[in-house]
Amino acid sequence: MPIIQPTPTTRISQEEFSSLAFEVKSHVIDIHNEFGRFFDERVYKRELADRMTDLELELPVTVTHKTFAKTYQLDVLARRSGLFEFKAAETIVSKHRSQAFNYLLLFGLSHGMIFNMRPERMGSEFVNCHQRLEDLRDPRVLDAAFDSSIPGGKFFRETLMALIHDWGAGLEISLYDEALTHFLGGEEQVILPVPVIGNKGHLHDQKMRLLAPGVAFRLTAFTERLDAFETHARRLLEHTNLKAIQWANITHRQVIFTTIR
Repeated sequence: MPIIQPTPTTRISQEEFSSLAFEVKSHVIDIHNEFGRFFDERVYKRELADRMTDLELELPVTVTHKTFAKTYQLDVLARRSGLFEFKAAETIVSKHRSQAFNYLLLFGLSHGMIFNMRPERMGSEFVNCHQRLEDLRDPRVLDAAFDSSIPGGKFFRETLMALIHDWGAGLEISLYDEALTHFLGGEEQVILPVPVIGNKGHLHDQKMRLLAPGVAFRLTAFTERLDAFETHARRLLEHTNLKAIQWANITHRQVIFTTIR
């Protein structure tokens, strides 16, 4: 099985989740008022588990493909139907939302909530997921602008599509990055320094993920403004010794492969 998730879960309606979230949030507000804002996330979720029944903490889920495996831990699962993530940050950012969405897909759930315990006034956001991973395993592929003859190109396309067919196209981009890096030989072989050249010569060595000597790769999940990324990628090429960037933009229903050179 590509995704090992030993805890059975139940998808519930928005109305049912709203009721559950109201109960959980009431306890979390009380805990924040009593404990303050300077503790680690673990303190708050463990106190929550002492105040509520039917909560499970730090549940593992493992994503595998051939020799690659990565294990995540969900913060809180309430009544096996509601997902709750705890943060201790200045503010809730897109990375936190993506992580929660990733967990919803992996656990087969529809609704979740993020709590941020660091601000003076506890923050929260809903995260909803209407997709299921099994429905995201056969996205449309656009590759008219992709050159697989460039070193590493065929491997890049075939390996990424094998991961998507196995897992689905909606998981966090860093997971696909880590898997590709693993199959290319690991970080020591893939994440390598690339000289950056300015008007007067060498400025700095910046680490990038390389498919082959002189060929970098990049994965994104943009839903708009792909042209802006390509513009800046071409500027990057102008100031390095890279010959090309193999780029894949992954959304739930579509994967676009592009060679930038």
